[in-house]
This record gives sequence, C-alpha cells and structure tokens, in this order.
Amino acid sequence: MSTILVTGAAGFIGAHLVRALLARGDRVVGIDNLNPYYDPALKRARMAAMVEGAPDGAFAFHQVDLADSDATLALMADPAIDLVVHLGAQAGVRWSIEAPFAYSAANVTGTLAVLEGVRRAEGRIRHLLYASTSSVYGARTDAPFVETDRTDRPASLYAATKKATELMASAYADLYGLSLTGLRFFTVYGPWGRPDMAVWLFTEAMLAGRPIALFNEGRMRRDFTFIDDIVAGLLAVLDGPARPGHRLYNIGNNRPEPLEALVAALERAFDVRALRNLLPMQKGDVPATAADIGAMVQDFGWHPTTDLATGIARWAEWWRGYAPAR
Repeated sequence: MSTILVTGAAGFIGAHLVRALLARGDRVVGIDNLNPYYDPALKRARMAAMVEGAPDGAFAFHQVDLADSDATLALMADPAIDLVVHLGAQAGVRWSIEAPFAYSAANVTGTLAVLEGVRRAEGRIRHLLYASTSSVYGARTDAPFVETDRTDRPASLYAATKKATELMASAYADLYGLSLTGLRFFTVYGPWGRPDMAVWLFTEAMLAGRPIALFNEGRMRRDFTFIDDIVAGLLAVLDGPARPGHRLYNIGNNRPEPLEALVAALERAFDVRALRNLLPMQKGDVPATAADIGAMVQDFGWHPTTDLATGIARWAEWWRGYAPAR
C-alpha cells in the first residue's frame, strides 16, 4: 500500500484516479482549490461520488491553491507520501485568452511548487507523474503526433504553460536526479466530465433543442479518449519502475475521429437530432489531434479499449442519472 498525493483531486481525471487508487487499497491525500472556472458544486459532487465507501482514513482532502507554495510544500512534507500524481491545473484553451494570469499561476507557479516539494523530500517521493497535454503539439496538420516531435510552436497560452511544465520537470530531473513522468492527454471524456468540453456542451444543447457550435465549420478531428482508459494508463505508469530522469508519453485513443462522429454518437445515444451552427475556427484552437501511443505500449503494455460509440453510451447512461438531480 502506498500513500499517493493527487493534485486536482476534485477534477475530472483526478477524481476518477482517486476512486481507482482507493479501490485497490492505497491511501490518498487529495489537493484541490475548488476554483470557480466551472461550478465548484460539480467538483464536490464528483469527488464525493468517487470516495464513497472508502475506509475511514483512506482519503484526506485539503482545499489548497498549489500556487500558494508555502501551503503546498507543507502538505508535501508529510512523511507518509511516497508517490505524487500532479493533475491540478487551469484547463481550457479558450479561457486562457480571457484569463492569462490564472494559467501562469496554476500551471507554472503551481507546478514549480510541486517539483520543489518532490526535491525537498530527498528521495522519499520515488516518482512524480504530471499532466501535460496534446495541445503542446500546436496547430499541426500532419499526424500522428510522436513524443519526439517539435513542440516549440504552441497555439495557445494554455499550451505554452503546459510546455513550460515539461521544461521545468526536465530541468529538475537533470539537476536533482528525480524520477518524473509527463503524460500528454488527448481529449478525455466520460462520466463526470467537464462542462466546458464538447461532449457536455453538445449534450446540453441537443437535449434543449439548441444548435451546437461546430468550430472550423465542423472540420475538426480529435483523439477522443475514454476516462477509464486514461486511468488505466496512469496506474500502469504509476506501478512501473521509477527510474531517475524525465520521460514523456502520449496517452490517447490512437484513433482520431471527425467531430461529426461525436455528434452522431450523441444523436444515437440520446435519440435526438442535433441542430448544427457552423462557425469559423477560434483563436488558440487546433484542427486535429492524433496520438502515437507506441511508447506507452512498449514501456507499459497499455492499450486503450473503449471506442467512441461505447464511451458515449457510457456517458449517456451517467447523464441520465445525473442531470435530473442537478
């Protein structure tokens, strides 16, 4: 049994990971600032659902802003913590245009505090996993994306701050001999997902009879990756050997789909017809994402197993239970 610190524990990926860790008997220390980027009530409800039934003492939660370095370092000084999964971040490509300082605080300063906490643990924390993003690859048209591809042309401030976290992690690994692994996530969706993402936005609009916004006139492709596959990948890396150094892995479905495929899957799952509003490309957005997952397969034997139709059916099942209770 390990004691694992999970930042962003009330977030979409973080809460699902917490549930999986508790289910297998680990102790979890969760951190989240519960900020109002989207409704904190959803974050609290999500986290409560994930920790329900956990043994007493298995989960401890702290409402802390990672950019408060003193508070973050104090929590990371807990002598029981031996692994860290850093998922706490300010997400959202489009909002980074409106609120740039929120991204520098959460993604850069917050990550620096976590890295410094690992350094000060002096070997007690044997491995840090942290969240990066497919957005670091920029507005490319060639695919698939490989970890060794250039990532020096981010298309958004969000992507730039996540690239900064990769560079800081690389420097800390080289300077202090730490074991650090970054995972570049590709368009994660599923139950308890984020309300600023397409699956949620489209569902709400379609069920209300409103048009859905299809940017770039719908000519987008995304490597939609179901949350259970993401969690399985996180666990595979977490349980792998913790070797000194910095490594990066793509973690995606390895099957980019046109946006119309998502719309069609939602139409089938909810038995409703979508009204389409075709719009130009938004600033900071990219036309396509596509993950080469060869490194994850080779090093950890990880494969995604959920196709888009199955994942959206699971989403719809959850939505029918959740939406009436809101």
